[in-house]
Amino acid sequence: MPRDTRPISWFKAALKDFQAFPPGAQQDLAAALTVLAEGRMPDIAKPLQGLGAGVMELALRHRGDAFRVVYALQIGDDIWVVHAFQKKSTQGSKTPKHEIDLVQQRLKRLRERMA
Repeated sequence: MPRDTRPISWFKAALKDFQAFPPGAQQDLAAALTVLAEGRMPDIAKPLQGLGAGVMELALRHRGDAFRVVYALQIGDDIWVVHAFQKKSTQGSKTPKHEIDLVQQRLKRLRERMA
């Protein structure tokens, strides 16, 4: 029996950045996005604080590196991937400000486009 799945849409720049990740990281994150599309919450998903309800990130440790995929659940019917990046911060688990600023800009553009 087929499952109801939500489409996953990407900002072009986010997809390009995602495709630059190592293949193993891409596979793990793509599997997590598939879980999301099927209506479940993957273990590596967490809310991204300060960006509003429904803005989440997938946080993956892969071979000593940290990879992040930021997505929005509450803009239209799709799951929107707005940013993908390798975290190189020395600030512990905190997402760097320039990455948050970029996510905010893309969310604003997406909301304007979907209105």
